[in-house]
Amino acid sequence: MKKFSLVLALLLPTAAGIAAQDPPPASGARILLLPRKLVSGERATLAVLDVNGRLTPGVTVEFSNGEKLKTDATGRALFVAPLNVQKIDAAIEGRPGRISGTILTAADSSSATQEVSLAPRVASLSDRFEITGHGFCGDADANHIIIGGLPGLVLAASPAYLAVLPPTDMDPGPAQVQVSCGQKSSPAFTVVFVALDLEASNAPLAPGEHRTLTVRVKGSSTKVNLEARNLAPEVADLQGGTHVRAISSGGADNIAKFELLGKQRGSFVISIRLMTQPSAPHN
Repeated sequence: MKKFSLVLALLLPTAAGIAAQDPPPASGARILLLPRKLVSGERATLAVLDVNGRLTPGVTVEFSNGEKLKTDATGRALFVAPLNVQKIDAAIEGRPGRISGTILTAADSSSATQEVSLAPRVASLSDRFEITGHGFCGDADANHIIIGGLPGLVLAASPAYLAVLPPTDMDPGPAQVQVSCGQKSSPAFTVVFVALDLEASNAPLAPGEHRTLTVRVKGSSTKVNLEARNLAPEVADLQGGTHVRAISSGGADNIAKFELLGKQRGSFVISIRLMTQPSAPHN
């Protein structure tokens, strides 16, 4: 008899952990991180993750213009955004689903200065967050992200977009974020980083049994949006569908609840992610 599994967002690696971890097999690749905004003719970095959120080397990515590339030993790959098109799609070879990136002209994305135009007000300590603006480095590792005095990890990048993983040693709460690329930098801004703690019985779930999953939000008393995804719908039903959103209660005891109904004995996986809307950064 198996017990269920619970996943809080994605367990992504730290910068130091990229070299130290045993690389996952390319066959396990599931998530493609393509910059949402690219700049025509400029370099960019994509990343591929497995189901557990580990950067995955040796994965072939196919573009809608016919080009292909493989992720390197870090699970990422550099490429140049095409000319004379406004959009490009990409997919992991052999996997369903395509990711799109909008291609800006050089005139639409100044490279002379750096500016963060959109960033989340609240972000999860266990998941990536996105920054858009201009003047970033297309080579992910050429960007320097300092969060609460600690280095973050840039997973995917373009001159107009960054996908960033917070440092693993951070405590929940507000932290200053500083972005720089070479000699260019933008004013620091504040993001509230929250930890999502899951409270639920680990006893096996029987067919027909109801169970409540409680997510406790630490680091903020503000109401936040959470999304639960049922990754094993054959084992249990997540009440409301395979993707269910809920708003936390806010306050000192900031919680959200999700309901499950057992269908058959076996392990099931529920992922919980923080859902945020980007806005103009603030100090």
